[in-house]
Amino acid sequence: MGAVCCTPETVDFGNEVELDHFYLLRVIGKGAFGKVRIVQHRLTQREYALKYINKTRCVEFKTAHNIIAERRLLEKINHPLVVNMRYAFHDEENLFMALDLMLGGDLRYLLDRLTSLSEMVVRFYIADLLCALEYLHRKGIAHRDIKPDNILLDESGHAHLTDFNIATTFNEKHPIRWSRAGSLVYMAPEIIQKEGYTTSVDLWSLGVTGYELLFGKRPFSGYSNQELEEAIVHSPVDFPDLISADGKDVIQGLLHRSPKLRYGCGAGGIKKLKQHPWFHGIDWQALVDKTAVPPYKPSTNESNFDAVHELEELLLEEVPLRSRKRVPRMTTAPDTEEERHRRFMDEKFLPYDFTKPNPSPTISLPPPSTKRDSSDFNSINDTASDTLLLVEPSDLHSSSSTGTLSLSGTSLLRRVGNSAMEQYDQLVYKAQGYAPTPNTDS
Repeated sequence: MGAVCCTPETVDFGNEVELDHFYLLRVIGKGAFGKVRIVQHRLTQREYALKYINKTRCVEFKTAHNIIAERRLLEKINHPLVVNMRYAFHDEENLFMALDLMLGGDLRYLLDRLTSLSEMVVRFYIADLLCALEYLHRKGIAHRDIKPDNILLDESGHAHLTDFNIATTFNEKHPIRWSRAGSLVYMAPEIIQKEGYTTSVDLWSLGVTGYELLFGKRPFSGYSNQELEEAIVHSPVDFPDLISADGKDVIQGLLHRSPKLRYGCGAGGIKKLKQHPWFHGIDWQALVDKTAVPPYKPSTNESNFDAVHELEELLLEEVPLRSRKRVPRMTTAPDTEEERHRRFMDEKFLPYDFTKPNPSPTISLPPPSTKRDSSDFNSINDTASDTLLLVEPSDLHSSSSTGTLSLSGTSLLRRVGNSAMEQYDQLVYKAQGYAPTPNTDS
């Protein structure tokens, strides 16, 4: 079940939330700076996905601003089709966010297993996501990184949007954004062309995602980032004869290169798009209420996550996760860059408890789960994928069409030191076209 730290016999639940308030179960995801594991609140027995980010790596990669911005944004949102934050806290070593647990896995894992999905299933997922985006866009929030990896299924099969690490907000002071952010293969042309953009970029990414789910491939490809950008901006979209006319029209409309003409962006916005014939028969309120029955239900007899995360924890983890009490920062400490970053995290990563006064208005909360053996868990995969602002990749080769790294002899299960694995993780991260650039929009 992985490295599980012992917890004290007596825990004071009246104080600020901390790691000792949870049972630590299996690891289900891993990102560049941290991991995700199933935890269970010791008092309520409710289960969560605990995302934890190492402070030292935040300092090393200068990503504290992104993590703080994500934590602040998550406190402001609460929707049935979004993976919501329920607790936030930190200790001397890690930043923690306890999120809604999605046991159905992410759409990347599902797509890898099935190659493509039926039109009925994809239509349902897009409808779920439109409800989530309509809520976010009304609040002036753009996700900016919609892709199968960031869409999680619950046990019943509803799709939820997760990972707000590079989300941004729009307001009177900032009605338009200009920064380059997201995953290139899902990036809207207006971002690539530096034309300025709004929440319209999310509808484009949804179109790319829908196309990929339907056909098992992406609409644009290239042998280099430059070729991929050219394809996104100029190449026509080829549609296999495997989709209805209405379904094709919706995907084409989402992939319109003009934000003004893109489905869900012009007059009427998402509300108008929901009236499209492709969505005929969908009860939109039932989606939000989660009374609608999804056309695909994740299997409860097998794991819906990549087992390599748990095996890494067993074979490679040198220091098991455990609570490490915060050490007060010394006012006389040298004013180093590392000390400034740590002081910033200590001051800005404020505790959050959705059960305490003044949380975001509750819209929906899943019923409590019962405790079960970790071998019975289905789970999510890679919600800790700390996607940052996209810059030019390193010289290592990565496939622009698939987003996968091409390196030989890199089995994640080899018995190497943890430091060597960390170096490998960093190379993978850079080779996929990402670098730790601060999310300066937020």
